[in-house]
Amino acid sequence: MKTLACLMTFAALATASESAGAQPASATGTKSLVVYFSHSGNTRIVAKQIARATGADLLEIIAAKPYPTEYRACVDQAKKEVDAGFRPAISTPVPDLSAYDTVFVGSPCWWYTIAPPVATFLEVCDLSGKTLAPFMTHEGSRMGRTLDDLRKLCPSATLTAGLPVRGGAVDSAAPEVEKWLKKIGIR
Repeated sequence: MKTLACLMTFAALATASESAGAQPASATGTKSLVVYFSHSGNTRIVAKQIARATGADLLEIIAAKPYPTEYRACVDQAKKEVDAGFRPAISTPVPDLSAYDTVFVGSPCWWYTIAPPVATFLEVCDLSGKTLAPFMTHEGSRMGRTLDDLRKLCPSATLTAGLPVRGGAVDSAAPEVEKWLKKIGIR
């Protein structure tokens, strides 16, 4: 899998640059990437707020096989995958992350952790020496055990405090995003 990810790196970087346009480094002189998985669209909204606030590049993780749209079916599938440690295939090519100092990682909180497609993405990335800033959308579980799970998946990255945003409040979360960015030293 890692070999496949490495082969796709150059194509992904070119595609990301063409579709998003080259983003300038932030005011601190560092370059950031917001990578996220969004099933309902809530995490996408927060990801875009972070990208706007920081000037970061934006990359959506897309599962190769879409999750069910019906709520109960999606919840059941997510629980089975999380419990089994399953890593679903993703159709998002993994870009070369060497140019990025900070990687914001966003996910819905599924069964108290990141969604399995995010885990798949992180397992094929080398985040050594990077600052990893997690954000989650949730309906009551906040960050769950996400920080512990991220430490296991990315042991050589520096992990910041996380940002939990309730799904029903994403449209008005920009002030909360700004406050979090200041707290973790990004703004």
